[in-house]
Parts: sequence; structure tokens; C-alpha cells
Amino acid sequence: MRIWSIHPKYLDSKGLVSAWREGLLARKVLEGKTKGYKSHPQLARFKNHRDPIAAINIYLNDVYNESLDRGYNFNKTKIYNYERTGPAVIDVTAQQLRYEFELLKLKLRTRDVERYRALLGTKEIEANMLFRVIDGEIEGWEKVKGEVLERL
Repeated sequence: MRIWSIHPKYLDSKGLVSAWREGLLARKVLEGKTKGYKSHPQLARFKNHRDPIAAINIYLNDVYNESLDRGYNFNKTKIYNYERTGPAVIDVTAQQLRYEFELLKLKLRTRDVERYRALLGTKEIEANMLFRVIDGEIEGWEKVKGEVLERL
């Protein structure tokens, strides 16, 4: 499971569809409606939020909005029970954001070369609107891959 902190505009089509599906799965986990993934490390930041369901729905809403920009047909009715209280509700560290961006580029190098090339000139990495970027290192819950770490 990957709940991307980076803005969904960076994702290729496969990544955007996966972000939607995994976000929906994450919400089921947070609601206690699954048997698996209950302790997935990426869900810690949502579980620690005062309203985990609202937070994951804000995340899903941003993925949904990106899907509209691309002409996709995601089901908006799957997003429910949330109030947007501001531009960001969960902190993410700058190094985590950078790590995820490099991880995505590594995946795109073979999966979508055109998108990979388009991202090469990116200087400032934007986060999904759910997240507020703060100073700091890669998050403790991240399963760091050495080949990505070498690119930082």
C-alpha cells in the first residue's frame, strides 16, 4: 500500500488509479472493515489524526479532483463524511516528500518514460493538499529502499 504524500498530478495513470484504490482500501482499514493491512505503517499518520476518516476522505477528494483533470471517471460517491477545515491537516517532512518523489521517478523510468522525463526538471515538489510540509527527515514508518536513498 502506498498513500502518496506528493501531489497526485505527478502520478502516471497507473499510479493515480492505484492511489484511488489504495485510498479506498485505507479507509476501510481505518473503519475496521477489513481483516488485512490493519497495522500498515503508512496508516499511522491517519490513525494519529483526530478524525482519521475525514483525513483519508480529504486525501481521496484530492485524488478524485486530479482524476477529473485527466478525464477519468472515478466514483465521487465513494468519498463521504469529511469536512475540509483548511489546506492541510497532517504534517509530512520535506525529506519524506523528496523520498517519495524519487521513488515515483524510479518507478516511472520503466513504466512511463515520457512522464519520467517531464518530472526531471521539477525543482519544488508539491504535496497532496492534505499534507503540510515541515522540516525533517524521512518518516520513521517509511520502508526505505537503498536505490531511492542513493538518489537523494
